[in-house]
Amino acid sequence: MVKNDELEKEIEETEVIEAEEEENTAETTETEEVTVEVDEVDQLKEQLQEAENKYMRLLADYDNFKRRSALDKEALQKYKSQSVLTNLIPVMDNFSRALTVDAKTEEARTMMEGMDMIYRSFLEALTTEGLSEIEALDEEFDPNFHQAIMTDKDEDKPSGIVLEELQKGYILKDRVLRPSMVKVNE
Repeated sequence: MVKNDELEKEIEETEVIEAEEEENTAETTETEEVTVEVDEVDQLKEQLQEAENKYMRLLADYDNFKRRSALDKEALQKYKSQSVLTNLIPVMDNFSRALTVDAKTEEARTMMEGMDMIYRSFLEALTTEGLSEIEALDEEFDPNFHQAIMTDKDEDKPSGIVLEELQKGYILKDRVLRPSMVKVNE
């Protein structure tokens, strides 16, 4: 009986050890499964974060595209008449020169009055489109609006003042079409 008791004890101990090993194996398997699930969750979170970042960059790019398109459209509308006005500026110069001629006969004076009316009407139409003259005479020289082609010395005026406008300059809204050609005081 002693042998049987010892044998039973050993069997019980073996069964306990096996049960403990099974529990440890089950815990290890559970731990491994939890670790694998945590890794998968971390990977999915990382993928979601990457997708969100990609989406936000795409959304920002689209907003920038819309803003640039709107600005381009606005500029196109604002300066739509630039090429036509640039081509008409020499016509205005010629009109101005023609109007400086001294008419000696009554017929010539009548013709000059008609030309003056046409010139004013022409100037008004260009002004309606946004064209304006650059003020130069007795103004401070500004290289953004004036092109100095000569200098002179006038003791009565400070240095850098425009003494004479040799050719008128024009602006379309806020863009210089042609700078004024000027003589500047030294």
